Amino acid sequence: MSNSTTINSKRFVLRQSLVGKDATINVVFKNGRQVTYSHDKAFEVMKSTLETMNCWAKYKSYTASTNIPKVLRETDAVIENIAPVKVEEETQD
Repeated sequence: MSNSTTINSKRFVLRQSLVGKDATINVVFKNGRQVTYSHDKAFEVMKSTLETMNCWAKYKSYTASTNIPKVLRETDAVIENIAPVKVEEETQD
């Protein structure tokens, strides 16, 4: 039986406290892009980079508010990636 956790967020996040908890993160960015990713798989891809970052050393956390990091975009860490739907305005004649 899996003890996975699903978290809804407004930004991409990696946290030391979530490592090993099989968390799935659903993010809806301000631009409408929706991304679902495996926290543990994303952490493994970014682990060596995170260890060199001040935010990780100080807070044990990394966030991004506009998109997921490029290094993750084409990996199996991303479960679903939905681009925002652009709605065209009707013109009145």
